[in-house]
Amino acid sequence: MTYTNLGPSDLTVSRICLGCMGFGDAQKGQHTWTLGEGPSRQIIQRSLALGINFFDTAIGYQKGTSEEYLGRALRDFARREDVVIATKFLPRTNQEIAAGVSGQEHIRRMLDQSLKNLGTEYVDLYIYHMWDHQTPIYDILDGLTRAVRAGKVRYLGISNCCAWQLAKANALAEREGFAKFLSVQGHYNLIFREEEREMVPYCREEGIAMTPYSALAGGRLSKEPGETSKRFREDSYAQLKYGAAQAQDAPILARVAELAHRRGVSMTEISLAWLLTKVTAPVVGATRLHHVEGAAKAVDLMLTAEECSYLEELYTPHPLVGVMAQNTAAAAAGPHVWSAGSELH
Repeated sequence: MTYTNLGPSDLTVSRICLGCMGFGDAQKGQHTWTLGEGPSRQIIQRSLALGINFFDTAIGYQKGTSEEYLGRALRDFARREDVVIATKFLPRTNQEIAAGVSGQEHIRRMLDQSLKNLGTEYVDLYIYHMWDHQTPIYDILDGLTRAVRAGKVRYLGISNCCAWQLAKANALAEREGFAKFLSVQGHYNLIFREEEREMVPYCREEGIAMTPYSALAGGRLSKEPGETSKRFREDSYAQLKYGAAQAQDAPILARVAELAHRRGVSMTEISLAWLLTKVTAPVVGATRLHHVEGAAKAVDLMLTAEECSYLEELYTPHPLVGVMAQNTAAAAAGPHVWSAGSELH
């Protein structure tokens, strides 16, 4: 394993981040394919043995049970100071808004619950999971900065946002003396490269770390044609993201398979080795031990410029899907509230 700093922070992270969305009680959440605690612990323990020290979860994953599983495993298998824990918080609910719960109070409540779930006094990276169009970003940044100053959070990240939203949020943070977002977790992989239009160059210019999710496109970039799995059959969100583009993506997947055969490695290694040339640390989910083992191997695989070009050249534009489609539609519907009674220009 190799390591790097997360953006301008002093966090030293492994080049692979273990995504923990696949861990959690399948009876409590929205996903039927997630692992129970025993198998989750095995994968976390194996990840640590492979040198992975960066773990990503969220309070929204299986109603907090992903956080619980991760927290107990890390307490048993690692020292707190040796691992980097990232978790995420959700937007305010309509019930909270009706009850007058502020953005600041909402963050305090969500963070305290995540800390309880994880069994830790602080998180290293606290991520704004998806843009809350009903809450001023001023309140979000204020609440997050209070958490940083209280010692409950070390650094801030953001997910599922547009480059212009990130730029304006960090400009507001700089103006008001708030903590800034230093990492972004967007949807980015070899068959979905829309982040390259604005987010990639913006992050490069600003020194913001990229830790993309869906690094293997819900397993599509790791399987030969015809291979399937429980997640393939039951992950409706992944089907939403990739189902309509199957014909468009097939030639790229064929090239991944071809190059994997030529190099004598797995498709996982090829796909992640390509992504590692672009980002700080991809978030890679795992529901089998060999998933995390293949991800770790990718760190040592160096692709040539010609091989990268070969993988890239067939890509054609994709429409935004899922959370990002919702975000852009909401942003287009009207001006966003940036702070109470004022607009940042």
